[in-house]
Amino acid sequence: MTQVNVQEAKTRLSDLLVRSEHGEEIIIARAGRPVARLVPVVPVPPRRFGIMELDVPDDFDEPLTESELAAWE
Repeated sequence: MTQVNVQEAKTRLSDLLVRSEHGEEIIIARAGRPVARLVPVVPVPPRRFGIMELDVPDDFDEPLTESELAAWE
């Protein structure tokens, strides 16, 4: 973990970004007090809904037929 002051961070931002991309954590400080942390962005994997494989038909919101309605009564 490296700590740099605001002025140095402004001057060397491109270099600090490259170092962050390679996994280094950079702390940016103002008057010696840490105020920000520069870390690499980790891509978030796509989320699955539940654990079941589910196919929703294109007509899932169509009105029910008379026979289907009768089955619910």
